[in-house]
Amino acid sequence: MTQNNNEKIKVDHITKIFGPHVRKAQELLSKGEDKAHILDETGSTVGVDNATFSIKNNEIFVIMGLSGSGKSTMLRMFNRLIDPTSGAIYLDGKDIMKFDKKQLLDLRRKKMSMVFQGFGLLPNRTILENAAFGLEVQDVKKEERDKKAHESLEMVGLHGYDDSYPGELSGGMQQRVGLARAITNDPDILLMDEAFSALDPLNRREMQNELLELQRKLHKTIIFISHDLNEALRVGDRIMMMHDGDVIQVDTPEDLLDHPKNEYVKKFIENVDRSKILTASNVMVKPNTVNIDKDGPKLALRRMKEDQISSIFVVDSDNHFVGIVDADDANEMIDKNEKDLHTALKTDVPTTAPNTPIGELFNAISKSPIPYAVVDDEKHLQGIILRSAVLDAMATKGADD
Repeated sequence: MTQNNNEKIKVDHITKIFGPHVRKAQELLSKGEDKAHILDETGSTVGVDNATFSIKNNEIFVIMGLSGSGKSTMLRMFNRLIDPTSGAIYLDGKDIMKFDKKQLLDLRRKKMSMVFQGFGLLPNRTILENAAFGLEVQDVKKEERDKKAHESLEMVGLHGYDDSYPGELSGGMQQRVGLARAITNDPDILLMDEAFSALDPLNRREMQNELLELQRKLHKTIIFISHDLNEALRVGDRIMMMHDGDVIQVDTPEDLLDHPKNEYVKKFIENVDRSKILTASNVMVKPNTVNIDKDGPKLALRRMKEDQISSIFVVDSDNHFVGIVDADDANEMIDKNEKDLHTALKTDVPTTAPNTPIGELFNAISKSPIPYAVVDDEKHLQGIILRSAVLDAMATKGADD
């Protein structure tokens, strides 16, 4: 099986059938019989039907669908808690269906960690002991496992809770412990089965933010199961829609919204509030800039005229955003024979992060006389947000299709 270098997992024609007459059900399935007929004839249920797709290195891959769509069955086949009826799953080019018991144990202990909906914490163990449990099972020395567990708890915002017990923590905090336990093992892959669905909306939003922040730091391959489209669109790099055991569509959030493959997907997304899903990075544009370390007012004016704008964004040689210069100030500098753009630099410019939802920015952007600058954690300029782009993005596309 040829596997792309950017693929972490390759799923090749996977089928899973539950029930007493699997072989007969397979024969009927191969003849094109529908799943309801197969259930009536055999008493067997088709959980997943001939699924083929791939998951990239270091992406958050969301599998979503309604109850009974096959999403949780699919997740459990990645670590073979459920074995497929037919087909193959490749991890880093190796067929895990051919793994022996030792390889399978190593897969579950070291390569993959699972975060459950119900937290799964041990009530009589401290938070630190819960976070370190996976390493304890691997016979890692106590000092080392406690150190790693402590670091993981710090990473998920649980500083000072090492000696607490699960019953002393809120639901959101308990889920943070579950996440810390999963990353303490330093796995390549995190499997998250509706991990946030038991939380109230505020805690759920906080955990989504926590996951995105962890991913920014750790760069794991994360497979995330959800039945909530807003959640899927918020956290996913790509989303796989499932229905009745079938893979319907695999796409980026933006393409899923803009190009639903069929009526099922279209109906699923029709009530999505785009302002809560789309982020600054979805609507920003790359601006023309000048470099404060080497450019002067004449070049700044020239670029403003090229783009028919009255001000220009300014960066340094490392692309750090430093401010803007407007045309009037640039002309005044030329009149005074000044060349250092610091003289005319305006630094009171609104900024935002790439992952900020557009809905949180809409009112402020509508009142701002200048575009928002989108900057990363190191203040590198990623793009700018124009009011017209926000309005276009929030308009529902394809409404008249």
